[in-house]
Amino acid sequence: MILSVSNIHKSFNEVPVLQKVSFHIEDYDKTAIVGINGAGKTTLLRIIMGEISADEGMVTLARDKTIGYLSQQEAVSGENTIYQELLLVKQDILDMERQMHTVELQMKTASGDHLERLMDNYASLTHAYETAGGYTYKSELTGVLKGLGFTEDDFDKPVSTLSGGQKTRVALGKLLLLKPSLIILDEPTNHLDLQSIAWLETYLLNYKGAVLIVSHDRYFLDKIASKVIELDNSFATVFSGNYSDYAAGKEQLRAAAYNAYMKQQQEIKHQEAVIEKLKSFNREKSIKRAESREKMLQKIEVLDKPTQVRDDMHLKLEPKFPSGNDVLTVEELAKSFGPLALFDNLSFEIKKGEHVAIIGDNGTGKTTILKIINELLPPDRGSIRLGANVAIGYYDQEHHVLHPEKTLFQEISDDYPNLNNTEIRNTLAAFLFTGEDVFKTISTLSGGERGRLSLAKLMLSEANFLILDEPTNHLDIVSKEILEDALNAYTGTVLYVSHDRYFINRTASRILDLNRRVLTNYLGNYDYYLEKKEEQLAKIDASSVKSASADQSMDSSFAKQDWKAKKEQQAAQRKRENDLKKCETQIEALETQNAEIDTLMSSPEICTDAAKLQELNLEKEEIEKKLELLYEQWEKLS
Repeated sequence: MILSVSNIHKSFNEVPVLQKVSFHIEDYDKTAIVGINGAGKTTLLRIIMGEISADEGMVTLARDKTIGYLSQQEAVSGENTIYQELLLVKQDILDMERQMHTVELQMKTASGDHLERLMDNYASLTHAYETAGGYTYKSELTGVLKGLGFTEDDFDKPVSTLSGGQKTRVALGKLLLLKPSLIILDEPTNHLDLQSIAWLETYLLNYKGAVLIVSHDRYFLDKIASKVIELDNSFATVFSGNYSDYAAGKEQLRAAAYNAYMKQQQEIKHQEAVIEKLKSFNREKSIKRAESREKMLQKIEVLDKPTQVRDDMHLKLEPKFPSGNDVLTVEELAKSFGPLALFDNLSFEIKKGEHVAIIGDNGTGKTTILKIINELLPPDRGSIRLGANVAIGYYDQEHHVLHPEKTLFQEISDDYPNLNNTEIRNTLAAFLFTGEDVFKTISTLSGGERGRLSLAKLMLSEANFLILDEPTNHLDIVSKEILEDALNAYTGTVLYVSHDRYFINRTASRILDLNRRVLTNYLGNYDYYLEKKEEQLAKIDASSVKSASADQSMDSSFAKQDWKAKKEQQAAQRKRENDLKKCETQIEALETQNAEIDTLMSSPEICTDAAKLQELNLEKEEIEKKLELLYEQWEKLS
């Protein structure tokens, strides 16, 4: 065992945040802590690290074990370069290198016993150097930096010039190189692109120590976790398995708890009714029996009603009016910032009802594309055309659509003056803003609260084309699931940028991968994209080999060919979708006909008519044959 957490209690302003929290971490465990925003996850990590004290309970770290912790806000600072900053972790190896170099110089002029002592010392140093990884630390350091999304050109950049997200990645790299017995990570994927997240998954899965993670990235938790600790209503429950196993187990526990609660409530109501009836007889014996039952009822430990957290937030997205079939056409789009060319000759189309995700590494220009479509940035070249009756609703990851100086109430009332006070309050309440919360200024809200307010405005917009930039950032898992359900039920068109692979998997019907300044189209969700990615990249590489310089004319030619291929793919996809709908309609009609025959055959006037029964039976067999063929067709189409 590496870590034991026993009976932890913690309250703030007499409000319990953690109660009776107990669990342990074994060697090689990969453990996740999950829970809604405000459940106490970060508080628990800070108690484990000794940054704050618990009101009760004990945290015990096993002897000779070490902990490394990366908080959400942790970053590096100073004038070191990125490479130098990570090199600090290997200071013991650098010291040994200097000692070895000093001994080497001394051996050149030494002789006799002195030389022998120096040689013995050098042998000991060499062995310690090799054991500490002295011959591999440079490649290890380079591998970690590249895995976290830094290129060799970045290695010499001063830390002071980096963005907050880049500094956090450097801090994560230092922690991974330290190799403590237990790594504790608070939202480690927040500042990583998809490629870096995939690298981190592999690294942590193969890590020789234990890992404790707080994360809302469900795809990440499915890959990494072998144990899940849920914080709910200040209590902790431990589940074996990954996130999907936890979700299934949680649902079973919730159902069992709800059934127990309902059964007890029924028993209480029954006893209360019996007591009332006994009292109504107004006899000495009946009153005594009633009093006896009342005492028994008072001794019952009443179960709390299980919380149904998914009922707290209500998000329903519905267009006010439908758009035309052609929603968006982008042709030969180009954008650069100074010498940095993000993309050139990008072309794609989006049709009515499509749910399209744009993915790619950080810095490739995904958000820039959305800003150009929303006319927040001008393109260097190219055209963007919206189709007939297209009304855009925009969700900005930095929430620039919100006004920091306004209250929540003012934000809604100013943008939607037709709503009365009750309607505004009801809307805000649907997104968990109740009572005096509606008069908070937006500047005081957390990232998750701003995200919920932006979703409220998106819902009120009744747009038929939603453009979303990292919509799941700062949302807890429950809020993400609510957003996913709302988007899946939405009849309009969606274009979004996201790094949340679980979210993409559940909501995307098509993926545009922005890679090497080219958009590659995948007609499926994230799992489908992973299957086809290598195949598509091989095609791009084969095309690039023809021109060593990969000049702009070649990029343009390829992009146009790629666009034509995508249009053909889209047409084929639409045909499959139409065939699928037609097939489903036929199946529904035959199933209805089949049910009607069953009803007829069981009726009194038919069940005694042998000839009619035989006729209906033959008709039923014919329907069954047709259904069998249609189901096979449906399986192929779907």
